[in-house]
Amino acid sequence: MTMLPSMQLAMSIHTGISVIITIMITRTKILEDAALGLTRLQASFEHHGDRTVMTSKYHTAPLKIAKAFPIGAGLGVIVMDVSPGLLDGDRYELEWHCGSNSRLFVTNQSYTKVHPAGEKGGAALKQSFMLKEGAVVEHMPEPIMLYRSAALRSETDVRLAPGSLWVQADVWCPGRTLRGEAFQYERFDSRLTVRYGEELIGSQRQLIEPALQQLHVPGSWGKATHMGMLLAFGDRMGEQHVEAVREALASLPDRSAYGVTVGASLTHRYGLAVMAAGTAAWPLQEALRAAWSALRLQLLGEPPHMLVQV
Repeated sequence: MTMLPSMQLAMSIHTGISVIITIMITRTKILEDAALGLTRLQASFEHHGDRTVMTSKYHTAPLKIAKAFPIGAGLGVIVMDVSPGLLDGDRYELEWHCGSNSRLFVTNQSYTKVHPAGEKGGAALKQSFMLKEGAVVEHMPEPIMLYRSAALRSETDVRLAPGSLWVQADVWCPGRTLRGEAFQYERFDSRLTVRYGEELIGSQRQLIEPALQQLHVPGSWGKATHMGMLLAFGDRMGEQHVEAVREALASLPDRSAYGVTVGASLTHRYGLAVMAAGTAAWPLQEALRAAWSALRLQLLGEPPHMLVQV
């Protein structure tokens, strides 16, 4: 069919108007976020054919998606923060929307550094993961480093659908220990909620205020300075998975020189938790990677992605 010049002109005008409207909406959103003091990153992913593709993204400085690339059966995403880290008053919000049967791996380029708090009360980091049926999300960021006088509130909200799977590993450092900064930050407030449909299946709160707490007494942190945690939630989780993780942890090299203690258990419903403590970040990353590897083989039939450095 031959398109008449008038039809071509009409389509061109319509497309041009759509682009202008999109630009105006985006600029308005950026201005609104700036007025609220927000740094925002939003991205959506869908499964098309035999691969996962990113269907939309939006970000404001200093955050951006530095790279998205095929990895295994899904899509890998590296988040870049071009600032020195989280400064006093920074408010980061990241939203990840994953369509049915999509596969997403998310990491970042380096440690998340939290700088000293001031009159604005510190920094805040909020992340939301929305997974449709059969979606798989693996969130494996580098450790969080809390500098002297830092204050951070971290919130993670996860929403699962039948057949979906969400996995996240975190390591928290008490400061630049080689500079004698251990536990000299003001506050670390970490909160997690996980919902399966409308049902709350996981909730966790960790509040550390070193000046107000006796962290080194028995039953608390003891001699440990670093903490690590791997969480996995999905309706396919069962006893066989925690047993596989325990076997993987038992085969780890001896890290007693770093005081490493690690354990794994199932949560109340549809979840598995691995907790690790020690005196350095890398042995904890090693332990969490071993647990992650065992889970991937059991749940997905695949080895872990070779992007996490240990």
